[in-house]
Amino acid sequence: MKTASAPAPQAANQWEILLPTALDHGFDYLAPADMPLEPGTLVTVPFGRSESLGIVWNKGTANVPPGKMKTIARTLTQFPPLSKPMRDFIDWAAWYNCAPHGAMLKMVIPIPTIATEGRTRADAFATHIDTDTLKLASLSGLQKDAATALEHKLTSGFSVNLLDGVTGSGKTEVYFDTIAHALKANHTNQVLVMLPEIALSVQFLSRFESRFGFAPALWNSEITPARKRATWQAIATGEARIVVGARSALFLPYKHLSLLVADEEHDSSYKQTEGVIYHARDMAVARARFEQIPVILVSATPSLESHYNAKQHKYTELSLPSRHGAAEMPDIELIDMRQTLVERDSFVSPPLRQALADSLAGGHQSMLFLNRRGYAPLLLCRACGHRFQCASCSSWLVLHRSKPRLECHHCGHREKVPDACPGCQAEDSFHPCGPGVERLQEEVGKFLPQARIGILASDSATGFAEISQTITAMSEGKIDILIGTQMIAKGHHFADLAVVGVIDADLGLAGGDLRASEHTYQLLHQLSGRAGRESVRGKVYLQSYLPDHPVMQALVSGDRDRFLAAELTARQNAHMPPFARLAAIIVDGEKEDQVMRAANQLAATAPRSPGLHILGPAPAPLSLLRGRFRYRLLARADRKLNLPDIMKQWVQSQQPPASVRIKTDIDPISFL
Repeated sequence: MKTASAPAPQAANQWEILLPTALDHGFDYLAPADMPLEPGTLVTVPFGRSESLGIVWNKGTANVPPGKMKTIARTLTQFPPLSKPMRDFIDWAAWYNCAPHGAMLKMVIPIPTIATEGRTRADAFATHIDTDTLKLASLSGLQKDAATALEHKLTSGFSVNLLDGVTGSGKTEVYFDTIAHALKANHTNQVLVMLPEIALSVQFLSRFESRFGFAPALWNSEITPARKRATWQAIATGEARIVVGARSALFLPYKHLSLLVADEEHDSSYKQTEGVIYHARDMAVARARFEQIPVILVSATPSLESHYNAKQHKYTELSLPSRHGAAEMPDIELIDMRQTLVERDSFVSPPLRQALADSLAGGHQSMLFLNRRGYAPLLLCRACGHRFQCASCSSWLVLHRSKPRLECHHCGHREKVPDACPGCQAEDSFHPCGPGVERLQEEVGKFLPQARIGILASDSATGFAEISQTITAMSEGKIDILIGTQMIAKGHHFADLAVVGVIDADLGLAGGDLRASEHTYQLLHQLSGRAGRESVRGKVYLQSYLPDHPVMQALVSGDRDRFLAAELTARQNAHMPPFARLAAIIVDGEKEDQVMRAANQLAATAPRSPGLHILGPAPAPLSLLRGRFRYRLLARADRKLNLPDIMKQWVQSQQPPASVRIKTDIDPISFL
């Protein structure tokens, strides 16, 4: 926050107000003599030509003469002040993520009109809970051990607990038990459960209401502004006891937060890449530390960082190594596509076709996974080789057949498929290259015409209601074969799912990404875990052109710990996370020459420090995105270095053209 250049007497009624803007400092305002204030108080102040919500952050700096200061308009006394732990967390998160304090505050106050006249009642969730009616589930021996350990953590201050259990082991029931104990312990306690994607909340909410008998407050991008306002108000006043939300729910002003849960903690969707760049899992650990409460990280495939921290005893590890009840882990079969003959323009191998047919004949369900939306990832002209590329992004346009069009999945540009090739004017010369989920649906429909086929991808299900409809249909047995992208891989429980097929198991291994093997293993392991979760025995088929790759061999052998140990050794040898820290700088602008000069200037003024290595600049793999050219630099630092301060000082020393942006990404996940 800003500091005075020279000490000066402070007026008793002069306060620094932090506003939800992209600025790294607050503004001094005067308070009327009859307006009692304290740090954290919500106020409205004149700002520009209108009024803005703000937070009393500190006493005024006395740098501005009182005669030139504006006056605070009013206080929002219906809401409690932001607590000191919350304000400290905002300060720390802004520092760590190299973000302006005001931009971080905007995540706490995401709605400009929080204080509307006549509060909306948030009647879609429980505000009064009879804790005497809460029931504890019947748990297995290992589940009871984990639940008991977590119950003890509720009264022991800050702790990080990694609940590591195979798919179907009952991890959710264990932390549900902890939530019940937290609610029973104190009638003001609030609990936040974070889920990485909105699709995961469909079955979760049903399961939650079945267990607890009431609905939690929901926070994500799908809820209406009115509902969001009511939910924010209920969270701030402590009325909302249980909140289930996406990553942004972490920054809400809970009055009595007592427990944090990050389910599927490994999921890369916890990384925010627009606006303020941060990783919600890491921020959850930080917020729990400031609040002095426990946080539970939950996963069947923990991130390498969390796994390493548990092995270093920084986190408490609670293990559930087997499935709950009589369910067994599915068998996994590798299909070597180098040796398997597949029909022309077909993408489902004969062994997988037979497995799908047998599952259908037996009255069971199947899933096919391909992480490509649309019909085909590329459309080209057979006559001249013309390829349809997005004018605003360095990517091919994807062909969609369900709603005939070509679309860029980065910027959203859409156009019709022309009648003739733009390059050579040839007609009927277009050829779709490769499969998307729509093309798989077409193929499966031909060899299993009697099957009821559904698709779950962000193109086919664009909102919570459509996602819910598809998942419910699958749960109720109204779909025989569900074809989808990574939306189908996470958290779903389909009781009669017998077969899971992966069309291109090697897809995530391309590109040389630092975390390619880790992420591919996590995705395929999670996907495999959807099969055989109850009485039906599951079978997984992985179509691979790299069957000898360590990821494929680890999946078949089931030896996860050996795979993780090998990954850790490789990271240590390369001096990469978790043994070092990374920070990325992304330079973008509308004119490539300006971007290149700004990136080169950054490299020329790079800080010099033992244990710090700067790589780049280089054009980003996705070098043109939404009409802006992009260059990247990467900093690798020893863990002992203060990387956020180094990066912030470096970037702030630059003076690029107004049209060029420089963004810092601490602990990057994507390198595109």
